[in-house]
Amino acid sequence: NVYPLNKAAEPLRYLEESRTDGRETHNRYWINAALHALGYRSSPNDLSISRAVDAYFSAFSHGCRLIPDTLEMLEVLGKKYRLGLLTNFTHPPAVRRIIVNLGLVPFFEVVLISGELGYRKPHPSVFRSLTELLGAKRHQILYVGDNPEPDIMGARKAGLQPVWTTSVRDQKIPVARGLFSEGDDRPDFQVPRISMWEDLLSLLDLA
Repeated sequence: NVYPLNKAAEPLRYLEESRTDGRETHNRYWINAALHALGYRSSPNDLSISRAVDAYFSAFSHGCRLIPDTLEMLEVLGKKYRLGLLTNFTHPPAVRRIIVNLGLVPFFEVVLISGELGYRKPHPSVFRSLTELLGAKRHQILYVGDNPEPDIMGARKAGLQPVWTTSVRDQKIPVARGLFSEGDDRPDFQVPRISMWEDLLSLLDLA
């Protein structure tokens, strides 16, 4: 499902390509390209590269934490709605570990990861997959996201109702570098905005 990279190209070019056509690329291709650029002969399927990716994301996953009150919020929503998770992540095993470690497994009926889908948000195909697996019509899905371009604008173009959460920004919660899109940091249209999970429950008349 992933996009095979031209090993002669610069590694950073692949990030730009993913932003252009929406195709997802696994980290092993990035590492392989970097090694080629340095004059090493390697393959993206080398066991040493796979081990390096696993080791990196193992350390990353152990540092992940939930926004306060997330589990309580999901418990309330889960009593009334079907819940799905759609995330841009190049290494799916890391996401699966994070979901387990944080106790999120019981809440989501659908979990979609760009590294498994072959495309990443805001590509319309990933939102279409979410819609189909939830068994709902597009206008029936409320999509909560924090990144304006892939989440909010992507959901709206796909026909879903976006809700922009700025909790991480407002509470100055540390995040991984590069998590948010560069450029303008707000959607270019009116969209419901929440700062705390209580705001979401109020929006849905569940508070």
